Amino acid sequence: MAAENSKQFWKRSAKLPGSIQPVYGAQHPPLDPRLSKNFIKERSKVNTVPLKNKKASSFHEFARNTSDAWDIGDDEEEDFSSPSFQTLNSKVALATAAQVLENHSKLRVKPERSQSTSCEVPASYKVLKSSSDAQLSRNASDTCLRNPLHKQQSLPLRPIIPLVARISDQNASGAPPMTVREKTRLEKFRQLLSSHNTDLDELRKCSWPGVPREVRPVTWRLLSGYLPANTERRKLTLQRKREEYFGFIEQYYDSRNEEHHQDTYRQIHIDIPRTNPLIPLFQQPLVQEIFERILFIWAIRHPASGYVQGINDLVTPFFVVFLSEYVEEDVENFDVTNLSQDRLRSIEADSFWCMSKLLDGIQDNYTFAQPGIQRKVKALEELVSRIDEQVHNHFRRYEVEYLQFAFRWMNNLLMRELPLRCTIRLWDTYQSEPEGFSHFHLYVCAAFLIKWRKEILDEEDFQGLLMLLQNLPTIHWGNEEIGLLLAEAYRLKYMFADAPNHYRR
Repeated sequence: MAAENSKQFWKRSAKLPGSIQPVYGAQHPPLDPRLSKNFIKERSKVNTVPLKNKKASSFHEFARNTSDAWDIGDDEEEDFSSPSFQTLNSKVALATAAQVLENHSKLRVKPERSQSTSCEVPASYKVLKSSSDAQLSRNASDTCLRNPLHKQQSLPLRPIIPLVARISDQNASGAPPMTVREKTRLEKFRQLLSSHNTDLDELRKCSWPGVPREVRPVTWRLLSGYLPANTERRKLTLQRKREEYFGFIEQYYDSRNEEHHQDTYRQIHIDIPRTNPLIPLFQQPLVQEIFERILFIWAIRHPASGYVQGINDLVTPFFVVFLSEYVEEDVENFDVTNLSQDRLRSIEADSFWCMSKLLDGIQDNYTFAQPGIQRKVKALEELVSRIDEQVHNHFRRYEVEYLQFAFRWMNNLLMRELPLRCTIRLWDTYQSEPEGFSHFHLYVCAAFLIKWRKEILDEEDFQGLLMLLQNLPTIHWGNEEIGLLLAEAYRLKYMFADAPNHYRR
């Protein structure tokens, strides 16, 4: 009788956390339809089948033993306080946690490796400048307390730096904010930008190794094609485009409550709070309203794709860069209500137009079935098979499909894998490269994957590989690491871009 009630419960509650459904978006690559068809039956047996020690060796087994398909806002109608839900969920959670800990304690604790790394960091190295850093610090200390026998990642002792503030001036090694060389580069940028007709080719060449923070807003507007090269036309162009954007707001934004736009607006409204949740700037109601307007107007003006999960992330670098034009202090904790209405309107309109220019070059990533992403993931697989056959064969051995981790890399342009300060530095180069967000991004992803080859080859089961690839330790990355990554990507592009047969089997 209990088993029958359990089956009925799962049939009624197919949306509960843990019920993986084919959600197409930033965090969920397309799932095998056979999985969703048989999944409810298999999950209903969780209470009666004892926990197996067999390691997950395929994506289906991994999916059955994990529960990460939360969908905030979709489950308002479900009764989460019911005793049956609490009992079932706690048992599934405990069983899954036990299996994960057992598998990884066997794999990760190797006698030849040093176990001396401690979770304690000297006080002199703790430079917490924001609540997001404090949160990261708390999470790290909690992990150490919960898992004392777990092998800890060996990280060099270095100051914790803000996720956003002083992005171009700081790097992970704690270098001085401004060197003589950087001052010289800044002068060169100012000369280029102040000339009557800015030489865009020369500007791209100077921007490739990074754009100084002081001139990044106007440089990005020029490189994206939003501003004209002629200095006399810029002021009128900005005024006209900003008025045009707010004309769209007046014309279309009220339609968000109409029946044929409700689903789009509802999905945007759900995704906005998830955007960079550790950065206080993006949790401010006024900022979230700005993002909702930007995304909704873009979606209804591009019906071929509409809004797709992941596009919400692409607004944030533009917003931060254009905000930094008016803010000198810590950007990630800045209260935007301190800005005038005119400045906020300028930031909003400029973010909309620059994001639109970016998406014009990669819109096939977001049309039906996302063919652009499918092609890029396939090209990444072929490229990796040539440049590092050992890593490629390691994935094949443990049945890891590139789509299972690289979908998010292509959909979000590595924004979920890197701190925001690194994304902004990366985009300096993307905007300097021809087809940077589409073509060059492929080689950056390949270089990024090979960067972790040692850690990948150390993992010896499907579950460990997926957990590594979805949680790569880049929190301490800065300009130096991004510079090395881009240099390797450029080398790969130089070798393979003009000789595609080199990576075709």
